[in-house]
Formats: sequence, structure tokens, C-alpha cells
Amino acid sequence: MNDQALRAYLERARTIAVLGAHKDPSRPAHYVPKYLWEKGYRILPVNPRFAGEELFGEKVAASLAELQAPVDILDVFRPPSALPDHLPEILALRPGLVWLQSGITHPGFEGALREAGIPVVADRCLMVEHKRLFRGPIPL
Repeated sequence: MNDQALRAYLERARTIAVLGAHKDPSRPAHYVPKYLWEKGYRILPVNPRFAGEELFGEKVAASLAELQAPVDILDVFRPPSALPDHLPEILALRPGLVWLQSGITHPGFEGALREAGIPVVADRCLMVEHKRLFRGPIPL
């Protein structure tokens, strides 16, 4: 996906679900969504280990199926081997974009999402790309 398209998705997005969100501030699955939350996005954390706790002003959901709000971007912090298990929930959720964090790729999973009409960004850090594209806060 080119920079113009990425920037457009990030400008339109309001809600980002984070699959694999973590409460440990030293982990990317915490500090990346925290950065995005500080930029004004609503963050919906998803992780069964922390279900019911609060992160980024929201209750942590145990699964994507529990999310009640529309999701503009799904930011994924899960190992590639776990991605196929999440596919049915992701297809039901119909996020505007699925973002696989740095080091995460799965060609079959990515292909299934694209076939379903869901764009995918793989092996890129959402925080790094946001900083590069916006050199400051975006107007929300």
C-alpha cells in the first residue's frame, strides 16, 4: 500500500482494535496502541489474558466477537501461526483495514482477507508509519 493510501486510511480512522494488546508498558503491544491513543484514536484492546481489565480507557475484550463498535483498523500483535484461527472473527468484524505489525506475515491469511475485500498491511509498525506520515498529531 502506498503512502497516500496509508495516510488516507489513518486520517479517516477513528477506532483501532488491537488484537493481542498487552498491559506491560515495555511491550510493543502496549506502547504502540498507547501512542495511537495519545494521538486521539479510540483503542479497543483484545486479549483473553486481560479480559475485563481496563487499557486505554476501554475494557479489554476477550475476543474480537465481543467488540460492539465498528472497527476502522485492526492492529494485530499475534504470531503468524495464530492468524488462521482469528480469520472467522476478523471476517465477521469487517474492519476497514487489517494491519499486521512488524515481523508478522502470513500469505494465506493475507490472501483470504484480500479475497474478502479487506485491505491488509503486513510486516510494518503502525506507530512508526504514523510518525513518518504525520510528523505530528492528525486532526480528528
